[in-house]
Amino acid sequence: MSTQAEPGGGRPDPGLSTVMSERRRLINLAYRLLGSLAEAEDAVQETYARWYAMSRQQQDAIASPGGWLTTVTSRICLDLLGSARARRERYVGEWIPEPLPEPAEWPGGTTADPADRVTLDESVSMAFLVVLESMTPAERVAFILHDVFRYSFAEVAEITGRTPAACRQLASSARRRIPASPVPPAPAARRSGIVRDFRQAWEARDIGALIGLLDPGATMTADGGGLVSAQLRPIEGAEQIGRYLVGLVSGAAGTVTFLERTVNGQPGLVAQQDGVTVTVFAFGLAGDRITHIWAVRNPRKLRPWTTG
Repeated sequence: MSTQAEPGGGRPDPGLSTVMSERRRLINLAYRLLGSLAEAEDAVQETYARWYAMSRQQQDAIASPGGWLTTVTSRICLDLLGSARARRERYVGEWIPEPLPEPAEWPGGTTADPADRVTLDESVSMAFLVVLESMTPAERVAFILHDVFRYSFAEVAEITGRTPAACRQLASSARRRIPASPVPPAPAARRSGIVRDFRQAWEARDIGALIGLLDPGATMTADGGGLVSAQLRPIEGAEQIGRYLVGLVSGAAGTVTFLERTVNGQPGLVAQQDGVTVTVFAFGLAGDRITHIWAVRNPRKLRPWTTG
């Protein structure tokens, strides 16, 4: 099986540097499959543990180490996705994928390991990750491998242990779960401007301005994981969201500061209370209106955003 990481289809050197050079690609794949950087890191770590549990003779017998690593990581993620569904049924409140900052905005200006950086493109926007959560584990794996990472259906079939026809059907079913946007996305600069206007209106506690920036049918979803306070159910409607947000600031203990940050490759906000990051906000936009706000408060999901 050939992979994008092995141009020309040549026999790769199974040495440490070659095998470890796959790590960033595997982290990127696993994060998109799982929606959690911590779980993605665990899945990739398990993949490498299985590789190094083999003898050198067994490793040498593998024609494509990159393909083997991709297959094992994908299958581990598929198993994790199945068990995650059961865990999330017991999750306190709403579950939102783990938000990621720009690599330069990690504490200290970098991740602990540059190979762990996730490439932030449209396939990791919060809106896209949330849609992925609506897919079955098999749909998600087939769709990500084919539509995002551009593996052929023959390769996807080899990875997942299904037929190419079955993988094609899974990917097609997954695509039907992606809603078509009736409004073209605003340019990047305009999206940043909308989030900036939202921040300023929120800081000024201007309910009218907030409502004006929100789509009338906007939804706000919060994730506290049962570890910190958060709304257990989504808030529906522009006016309800605007009043709720102003109430949050008015009732907060200590000083709340809002910082404009890139969240999963899109304009977002970070709320700090007395200098400590407590919430990361991601936004879904259609035209010039905000259609969805995702507020991640679960401290276990804020590891890339904390300082010190």
